[in-house]
Amino acid sequence: MILRKGDCHIHNGVSWMTIRRKVTGLIRLFRPELPAAAGMCVVLGEVLALGGLPPVGKVILGFLCGFFLSGSALITNDVFDLEVDRVNAPGRPLPSGLVSPSEAMAAGLLVGLAGLVTAWFFQPLAVGLGLIVWCLGFLYNWKLKAAGLWGNLIVCTSVGLTFVLGGMGAGRPWSGVVWVFAAIAFLFDLAEEIAGDAMDAEGDRQRNSRSIAIVWGRQPALYLSAGLFMLVIGLTLVPVALGWLGLPYLFIMGIVDGLIIYFAAHLLKSQAPAEGRRWMRRLYISASLGLLAFLIGVFVV
Repeated sequence: MILRKGDCHIHNGVSWMTIRRKVTGLIRLFRPELPAAAGMCVVLGEVLALGGLPPVGKVILGFLCGFFLSGSALITNDVFDLEVDRVNAPGRPLPSGLVSPSEAMAAGLLVGLAGLVTAWFFQPLAVGLGLIVWCLGFLYNWKLKAAGLWGNLIVCTSVGLTFVLGGMGAGRPWSGVVWVFAAIAFLFDLAEEIAGDAMDAEGDRQRNSRSIAIVWGRQPALYLSAGLFMLVIGLTLVPVALGWLGLPYLFIMGIVDGLIIYFAAHLLKSQAPAEGRRWMRRLYISASLGLLAFLIGVFVV
């Protein structure tokens, strides 16, 4: 069989387009801004534990450890969430056909392995905690997503442990300020999880979820979420009250707390799931930018 030059060009063009679509789909599954926030939490855990700057190598390894472990959980989440996403988010890479479930699962496992390898170089003892974080995320995605509050608590625990992972990498896993920030991350994520369940209630009913939004109703779930955000604000003041952190932190967190109040109030009044998700995303971004600003302040000053 003789292939004409034009046919080969078209074939190669189709192949390149397919590869590009796959890569785009995998990046969308990864949702880089979310793993980046987890990486920042690990680095912040190091900074808080040491009371200053860790070595550059530790910063890079800590960030990559949190980034990869979080990314793995996000990717596998979409694999187990495929049927629900066909209802809630049909444009995502898996329900839209950009990426197959087997490709996504393989990517999730490889990224998780990268996180554990990075943890070994970060701090050998951190491998055990990193494995716990990864297992909690996988267990939630696999079996506990429909367990309501218990599932939410599993996710929030893994998020809070990113700060402890940073403290462990710095050699001070029991630092009080590290555990306060772990509690802040735990409560913030719990508030987001409960609000997220309220936005996803329609699809969650298909898997017989026992989320608070389904058991109690959408509005009570949003009130509970708003109350948890207020607890977060209270906890952000503890490091100042105990003399661990000073005015620069208080200034940054004052701005973040104001944004949390503003966005949480709009989330509480949201009517449509898409509207609620927009306010949730703003909450997440504002908190992440606050952490980033605090980290930059530490490194610059």
